[in-house]
Amino acid sequence: MAPIYVLSETSAGYALFKSSDKKLLKRTDIADKTKTAEDTCSLLKLKEFRKFNNATEALNEAAAIGDGKVTPMLTSFLESLKDEKKASLAVADSKLAASINKIPDLSLNLVSDSTTTDLYRAIREHLPSLITGLTPKDLDTMNLGLSHSLSRHKLKFSTDKVDTMIIQAISLLDDLDKELNQYAMRVKEWYGWHFPEMARIINDNVAYARVVLTMGMRSNASKTDLSDVLPEEIEGAVKAAAEVSMGTEITTEDLENIQALAEQVVDFTEYRGQLSSYLSNRMRAIAPNLTALVGELVGARLIAHAGSLTNLAKSPASTIQILGAEKALFRALKTKHDTPKYGLIYHASLVGQATGKNKGKIARVLAAKAALGLRVDSLSTWGADQEHDASEEPTEEERSALGISARRYVENRLRAIENRPIKFDRSGNAIAPPNAQPGKWEIKEARKYNKNADGLTGDEPAASAPAPKVKKEKKSKQPLIEEVNGAAAEDESDSDSDSEMEDAPKSNGTSDKKLSEKEEKALRKAEKAARKAARAEKRRLKEEKRAKKEEKKRKRESLGGEGEEKKKKKSKSS
Repeated sequence: MAPIYVLSETSAGYALFKSSDKKLLKRTDIADKTKTAEDTCSLLKLKEFRKFNNATEALNEAAAIGDGKVTPMLTSFLESLKDEKKASLAVADSKLAASINKIPDLSLNLVSDSTTTDLYRAIREHLPSLITGLTPKDLDTMNLGLSHSLSRHKLKFSTDKVDTMIIQAISLLDDLDKELNQYAMRVKEWYGWHFPEMARIINDNVAYARVVLTMGMRSNASKTDLSDVLPEEIEGAVKAAAEVSMGTEITTEDLENIQALAEQVVDFTEYRGQLSSYLSNRMRAIAPNLTALVGELVGARLIAHAGSLTNLAKSPASTIQILGAEKALFRALKTKHDTPKYGLIYHASLVGQATGKNKGKIARVLAAKAALGLRVDSLSTWGADQEHDASEEPTEEERSALGISARRYVENRLRAIENRPIKFDRSGNAIAPPNAQPGKWEIKEARKYNKNADGLTGDEPAASAPAPKVKKEKKSKQPLIEEVNGAAAEDESDSDSDSEMEDAPKSNGTSDKKLSEKEEKALRKAEKAARKAARAEKRRLKEEKRAKKEEKKRKRESLGGEGEEKKKKKSKSS
């Protein structure tokens, strides 16, 4: 019979046992045979043991085994079984057994089914007796340390970047906002039966609750000093409204319950302020660059939506841009409509400053810069080395330098898109993006020269009338008319222009305007005629080409017919 080996992974190292019973895996009474340490030691003998050198090596080996991977240390440990032929090896994990089976030059029959359950239970129970030199106290200490290390590894826990606190804080902040709104609404509705006019005068929920706690019944309004809660004008309005209120009377017990609820509103509001300041401090400590770009609340919501700061840092800019709009994205893909341009990042102040169609552009630029800042925040090693002095650690401004410069870039990008003035830095250089789009330009109508504004400064001779200028313009524009209408059109235009010049008074500005309008009309007519002539010329050329092609076809057909007749004659003569 082939020998049977058992591989055991412990917190101290790898252990390889050899069974004295060659039919061990076929037995059904293993639990009865391994009740005591003596029975287990007689059944299993330690063949080889390789301990871990340190806690880091133990963690790496345990993590690899949990994933079903074979490490170099385990491969070298199993080299002693390469000479064994037809031997069986019991392994606790089926994934690990499949990986061991792929090791070259290792011909073993691997067993990892339910038959090994009782066997491994006995090994774990009597492990100090099976391995000499291993005490139960040392084994418990190593098990505890390895379990803690493995838990941190699986949870990806980091003492420097506790993003779990941010996720819990922003979730609690959202819940508090909902509860506060409901409680404040209930206080106004409840106390409104007694003093309905006060809800119109005081809009702030906290101030309303404090007035209820301070004043109590509306009959006490004239005797109560509300200067610590309300401004003087609003205080006077409340007292005046209390004297003529149309509300119903309530009992002292009703007032006590209303005041208890109002006290909850005040307490929740104070706690919300503390939680908000705590969240701001944590965000500036953990993700300073993201906070500088999008703010504390939006940054915290992005981290909470992604699950962790590391997951968010791994995401590309396009994912960060639409994070929070997944339903709209998949709906658009399903219906083949336009995909959303932004998600949670829409609530950032920079996106809110953009107008209309520019919001999508700024959201894209902001997401790209946020992706860079997130990778710096997540992968930086600030505070990781405890050996260094605190003086060597960067300050808060140095940590958020990338985010501040990126925010300045996005602001100037927004100004460039919306044609607003660009900011300058302290050195006087314009902080503008290199590929900023130029502003829109429009074609404006040129200013016409006002001839009536000309004046004489002294005894200079008067300038000649503008008639020759009009004549020159006519002559310069005459060739266009000649091309269309020929010599007859030239004579007519000359005679018309001469008659118009004779009839028009030389010093009248309105006549010049009329002449210019007539000239424009004549030019338009000439242009239309030129276009018609060009079209007619094109048609004529096309017709000529068609006629030539038809003539060629006819010649070919005639030549082809003559050739066929000659062939027929030759065939008849033959």
